[in-house]
Amino acid sequence: MTTTGESTVVTTANGPLGEMLFDRTDQAIYIFDREVGTVPDCYGDCAVAWPPVLTVGAPVAAGDADQGLLGTTARTDGTIQVTYAGHPLYFYADEDPGQVLCHRVEEFGGLWLAIDEAGVPLP
Repeated sequence: MTTTGESTVVTTANGPLGEMLFDRTDQAIYIFDREVGTVPDCYGDCAVAWPPVLTVGAPVAAGDADQGLLGTTARTDGTIQVTYAGHPLYFYADEDPGQVLCHRVEEFGGLWLAIDEAGVPLP
């Protein structure tokens, strides 16, 4: 997701796995367990399949998302990626809004995980 002139909103909704993070268009948000800390490691083919959650301004929490857990990190191309609880955030490219198809999927050397409002991976 690329935003134009506005901040990215990270919110919560009751998805198929329970309460979890989504963006304002109801797109599920994931973390990549291979990444330690806020430095993204998903580039190239990885970032095509798992586009980073990008923002122009400071990200904004809605629903039960915690504003204090939101942050940002710079990507090598100069874009700004949203982080939550210290983890860079991603979408899955082949999901429609409201779908959660790739929780606990292993791809690109790690597990992709949907997270709750505390930043904890869902079971």
